[in-house]
Amino acid sequence: MEGLYENALNSIDIMSLSVIILAAGQGKRMCSLLPKVLHPLAGKPLVEHVVHSALQLAPEQVLVVYGHGGEAVPNALKALSVLCVEQAEQHGTGHAVSVAMPLVSTLGAVLILYGDVPLITTATLQRLLDAAGVNHMGLLTATLDDPRGYGRVVRDAHNNVVRIVEEKDATPQEREIKEINTGIMAVNADRLRTWLGRLKNDNAQGEYYLTDIVGFAVEDNVQITTVQPDSAAEVMGVNTKAQLAELERVYQRAQAERYMLQGVTIADPARFDLRGELSCGREVTIDVNVVLEGKVALGDRVRIGPNNYLRNVCIGDDVEILPNCVIEDAALENGCRVGPFARIRPQTKLAEGVHIGNFVEVKKSTVGARSKINHLSYVGDSTVGKEVNVGAGTITCNYDGANKHQTVIGDGAFIGSGTELVAPVEVGAGATIGAGSTITSNAPAQKLTLTRVKQQTLDGWQRPGKASDK
Repeated sequence: MEGLYENALNSIDIMSLSVIILAAGQGKRMCSLLPKVLHPLAGKPLVEHVVHSALQLAPEQVLVVYGHGGEAVPNALKALSVLCVEQAEQHGTGHAVSVAMPLVSTLGAVLILYGDVPLITTATLQRLLDAAGVNHMGLLTATLDDPRGYGRVVRDAHNNVVRIVEEKDATPQEREIKEINTGIMAVNADRLRTWLGRLKNDNAQGEYYLTDIVGFAVEDNVQITTVQPDSAAEVMGVNTKAQLAELERVYQRAQAERYMLQGVTIADPARFDLRGELSCGREVTIDVNVVLEGKVALGDRVRIGPNNYLRNVCIGDDVEILPNCVIEDAALENGCRVGPFARIRPQTKLAEGVHIGNFVEVKKSTVGARSKINHLSYVGDSTVGKEVNVGAGTITCNYDGANKHQTVIGDGAFIGSGTELVAPVEVGAGATIGAGSTITSNAPAQKLTLTRVKQQTLDGWQRPGKASDK
């Protein structure tokens, strides 16, 4: 019978892979109502990082075991190709895997991951699967200078793994072991199912430890093959906000180094934050405290000054973003200059060579080539032609309290400072609007339009004084 069992195992297609991600823990030390695995790292929930690494292995299925937080975890992952399984009561890691096993095929391999270990790489997981093969158990371990808090890997005199001991159950001698168990393992599905049925909870925690199956593998003469990650950060879990912040910096440093190797100049990798996807052309410079979210595309010779926030933007060649700007869901063509202290809001398109200056806000507008809005202005729901000059303090009054209305400014128009354009309104090509005007009707092309009350000076007028001055 043993020979038949081995032959059956040898026929298993190792590519028939199920991934189980344990994500049911409450995370009490996070001191938060948010489930631990939903705390963000680089703008994405911790568990989402793990899911993405798993999906790159092209598994048959990815099962996420959730518990605390109700439907929060399934809702956060609904756009991904995963199946969520509820662990209504938490009785340890072995119990969590057992909850998912009814959905796992009898044949094939099972890879067990953790939703609070976000930096694990697909490359390391593939090495683990290769090491496990069909008949072995693959165990991911790491050697740490400070192994406190982790289960230790106990080996015999021949360096074979014989068991895993949790720190609370370890002897003083066992606690001196530097090799720790990460909990990540690859194992044959059928064997895993059998071993889970043998788990007991007679330990300090009163839980069903998944790590106990290592001892069962030894008893059943199943070879245990260990693999170590390229970096210890890959297997670092998150239990506190401090650990979360530490992994954030590890992640961002790795991102910064990747882009610097591609030729991007990053002034200080310790003050660089990428929370999405970035594509860069040549000779790009990014100064300190820049935050990039969503999908950001930067052309050649783009310069991003300090303290800028960019989200879902496409930026052409030779664009300069001066300090302290916010740019969201917008497109900037070649040669634009924005800032300092400018805000470009969603659905804005700046054509080639546009200048947007300090304390200018542009929202849901198209600005034509080489136009300038340089000082203290608001342009919303507008179409601005090319080579337009918008003077300081200009406002498009686009909202009547119930609806938004459009402002259209033709090519070559000149809008004097302090102008209010009350939409819906159109300023013709080449028109000039006198400073301080309130424009409520269309202004014809190539003409001067202004609205002003006659200036008066009143003789004998005195400024009111304070009662204390009398």
